[in-house]
Amino acid sequence: MDFNEIIGHENIIESLKNAIRNDSVSHSYLFEGPKSIGKEKLAKVFAKTLLCQRGGDNPCNTCPSCMKIESGNHPDFYMEYPDKDSFKKEQIDELQRTIRKLPLESNRKVYILDDVNKMTQQAQNSFLKTLEEPPAYVIIILLATNGYSLLPTIVSRCQIVKFTPIERQKIEKALIKNYNRSEDQARFIAVFSNGIIGRAIELSSSDEFKMLRDETIEKIDIVINGDKLKVFSVSDFFEHNKDIIDEILDIILLWSRDLLIYKETGNVDILINKDKVDLILNQCKKLSKPKIMDILDVVRRTKEDIHSNVNFQLAIEVMLLNIQEV
Repeated sequence: MDFNEIIGHENIIESLKNAIRNDSVSHSYLFEGPKSIGKEKLAKVFAKTLLCQRGGDNPCNTCPSCMKIESGNHPDFYMEYPDKDSFKKEQIDELQRTIRKLPLESNRKVYILDDVNKMTQQAQNSFLKTLEEPPAYVIIILLATNGYSLLPTIVSRCQIVKFTPIERQKIEKALIKNYNRSEDQARFIAVFSNGIIGRAIELSSSDEFKMLRDETIEKIDIVINGDKLKVFSVSDFFEHNKDIIDEILDIILLWSRDLLIYKETGNVDILINKDKVDLILNQCKKLSKPKIMDILDVVRRTKEDIHSNVNFQLAIEVMLLNIQEV
């Protein structure tokens, strides 16, 4: 694994490479961005490069150091995760004891701490001592969804690297090339994942997600075409999948978006659910543009209501009845 295998984040990669070339690598970094955006993978490649025995701005993948990192047994590389639900002070204290020891095989020691948002206040206060005066041979990379839960004094001692969603086209290309997805499948997954590459890869490999999408669209078709009695039988599907209701509602939103796009343009080439174009055309014959816009509003409101802890079953049944009535 090297920088060439990273999808997106070109500016970050170039910045880290420049730091290596100019011998200006920071002692502490904060990689900040959404879960599954690629922070951990890029951090590991960065660490691998820093420890590579051949030097350079990309790991050679052949030296003993690179091989040991790949196998997970390099004595100067540490990948740390929260202990259950949090990083506790005891875990940080133990980490600090290893930091004080000199490298065994390299001239550096690299530490990656994942999900540091889960670091307790006591642990942060203890860890701050290391960040204030790190040994010259230590490089620490913190991974977080955001820095708000960290002490400002910790954030101020790190070089902040912000990860943003990856362009849809790059994710589509990767899914087609590396995961054998069709263009239509890659397009839907790339949009649905909101530029989160790890999420896109996970969905592309999931038969369960494909079945969920198909069943969700089938249920909405029943609601649009069926009678009121069928609405309550359809609600069982939502109740059964209560834990992943956000995914289901997002599928419906993208579906409704396609109905609206086709209604406005008549162009099937720009649809996200292009593999189900016949069903989209059929539903567009029955729904006016204002009615489709009402469906979008109803689903968005339902998502907000559920996040506000409104009674789940009631929110879903009201949504389905409203979709049918619009």
